[in-house]
Amino acid sequence: MMDCDQYRRAILADPHGVSAEMRSHVAGCHDCTQYTERVQRFEDKLDRALRVDIAPGARVRGLRGLRTRLARSPRRRRRWLAAAASLLLACVVAGSLWLVAPGSSLAADVVNHMAEEPDAWARTDVPVPQPQLDAVFGESHMRLKADAGLVTYASSCLFRGHQVPHLVVQTTTGPVTVMVLTHETTRGQQRFNDQGYQGVIEAVPGHGSLAVLERGSAFDERTIEAVIAQVQSAIDWTS
Repeated sequence: MMDCDQYRRAILADPHGVSAEMRSHVAGCHDCTQYTERVQRFEDKLDRALRVDIAPGARVRGLRGLRTRLARSPRRRRRWLAAAASLLLACVVAGSLWLVAPGSSLAADVVNHMAEEPDAWARTDVPVPQPQLDAVFGESHMRLKADAGLVTYASSCLFRGHQVPHLVVQTTTGPVTVMVLTHETTRGQQRFNDQGYQGVIEAVPGHGSLAVLERGSAFDERTIEAVIAQVQSAIDWTS
């Protein structure tokens, strides 16, 4: 299955050559849908820039004199065309950098956040006390009931300008991280694989989304789905 990075490389390489696999990915990925719109807007602007034409007899201050000077001096004309080409290339490069700028992908931001809390991935059977869970979820106007599984880590983290609950649930295959993103609306389920992390962004209608991920090269779909269902049913959405 194509991930976000693969899709974005493909759409940048050929904005008009959308394959069936790309259509399948973008249909369920809100971030890549927005990214595609940005690419298409940039392509339209570039196309219009390349098609600019000056109508015969147009009254543009200085343009007639410039044409005259260029006609009289082929060398000056070549230099002017080279400068124009350089400017166009600079615009293309700047636009490309803007399109691939980090932070546009919710999944990428979730993965980058993981690097800030490496101790959260410890394997342990010591649960977080309920008062601590109440404090963490209370900051986001929620409550986590006792049937969420073995929660061994809980923190209220600043993510994209909002405090969000970040917890780790221990499973038979290892720790799984969950971030409750009430301020991030997405569509359906988006799977991602980035920097050694595998997971999904799961839409929660009316309550934003859940980011659920694990470390390693293998995606354990059964475990991920179980944790999603378990945590989602244990959250008391008080707001």
